Amino acid sequence: MTKPAENGMAEASASAILGQNAGPLSRAIGRLRGHSFAVANLLMAPTMLWLLLFLALPLGVILVYSFGGRGTYGDVIYGFSFDNYSRAFSPLWLPVILRSFGFAAIATLLTLAMGYPLAYFIAVYGGRRKNIYLILVMVPFWTSYLIRTYSWIVILRSQGVVNTLLQWANIIDQPLDLLNTPFSVILGLTYGFLPFMTLPLYASLEKLDKSLIEAAWDLGASRIWALLTVTIPLSIPGIIAGTLLVFIPAVGDFVTPDLLGGPDTLMIGNVIQQQFLAARDWAYGSALSFSLMAILLLGIFFYVRKVGTENLA
Repeated sequence: MTKPAENGMAEASASAILGQNAGPLSRAIGRLRGHSFAVANLLMAPTMLWLLLFLALPLGVILVYSFGGRGTYGDVIYGFSFDNYSRAFSPLWLPVILRSFGFAAIATLLTLAMGYPLAYFIAVYGGRRKNIYLILVMVPFWTSYLIRTYSWIVILRSQGVVNTLLQWANIIDQPLDLLNTPFSVILGLTYGFLPFMTLPLYASLEKLDKSLIEAAWDLGASRIWALLTVTIPLSIPGIIAGTLLVFIPAVGDFVTPDLLGGPDTLMIGNVIQQQFLAARDWAYGSALSFSLMAILLLGIFFYVRKVGTENLA
């Protein structure tokens, strides 16, 4: 008997033994072998169920609320009216929406300006310490975002760390108004979302073909010119991913402006929070939430169309 035939008989015997001893789950998977579409659906089922229960279903409830009204005691009166959406797009909230997008855009640019050099250093010069540096980037996630935001109050208040050090060094005579200002809100947003920019940038820079950069050096390009013409263009997917990961949650953030801001730093997230918790107008708050979601989705659509879907791969 030839060797391939012996191997085939051995595999058949092993399959028979496994089939006798395998459990129901193993036998079911064995029957699905060769049906890639069924296997793919089976593997996706837990994730799809999770998204259905904890994302799609709650969004559906909020969508239904958005067409209703507010009852006498804050309960939701179900109906079908666009009055809440008409109020959501009222010119009254235009300054708040523009402020929210402005703060988020500035925070995104600042996180990019700080995150790119940090990610570049870890990817290129990290060496054996890359994992340590990445852990240090993720250390803030080990603490609650609320606690980290509260810590900035201690740092920025009139008798806080910054003003105390500046007065001790005789740089200022009176404490600076750092808290409850646009500066403090943008600073808090930048600090809070910096890891969301750094990690995608690192992932993009880590997989770059270093030979392309070396080729640019061999052709006479300086390190700065090679960075501008080779490294940055090749890392555009990481820039796009980091921009989206920072800008979208920053627009809807309400913790940072609530703790570090004042009356002049109200953001759309604070308005939505007030409608749900203080005013007890869940219908109007739901309409505001979906309106903000629609604006963000529309902006993301045009952003992706502008940069090209191939850069997101």
